[in-house]
Amino acid sequence: MYMPDVWIGLSAAARRRNWWRTGAVALIAAGGTVAVGLAERGPERWWWTGGVGVFGLVAVFDMVDRTYGRALVSGTGIEFRTFVSRRSIPWSEVAGVEKRARTVRSGTWWYLRVVRVRGRSLMVPGTFTNRWEDVELERKLVAVRERWGRAGGGGGPAPGAG
Repeated sequence: MYMPDVWIGLSAAARRRNWWRTGAVALIAAGGTVAVGLAERGPERWWWTGGVGVFGLVAVFDMVDRTYGRALVSGTGIEFRTFVSRRSIPWSEVAGVEKRARTVRSGTWWYLRVVRVRGRSLMVPGTFTNRWEDVELERKLVAVRERWGRAGGGGGPAPGAG
């Protein structure tokens, strides 16, 4: 039975929520950069100011990259697409697809990871959420596991998905 390719990414509402977080981080980074620039004296002032500024820019860029990252799930494999990279993994290299949680100071975040037969596991772009039992994340997990299962992997519906 034919299954069409599926794009996985954050919904418009999730992107909007993430933009608020990104804006807050950008303001904190800019404020930190200015504070370091005003507080530090001497020739090393610009090194500290530049270092804090670059760190802030990297953090904001990472958040924007995660917001717009997507994955194309097809019958042959899964392709990750972000601003800075494109990576394609055939289903034959996939050992599992897992839902994982990461707890940080701001709360707990859930996301999907593709566990490879060889090499490190990779986060699936467009799958992170901070909502407990997020229906959209579960739908994405089922879509990836179904296509992986049809390709001969151990996929199939997610446990508990009816």
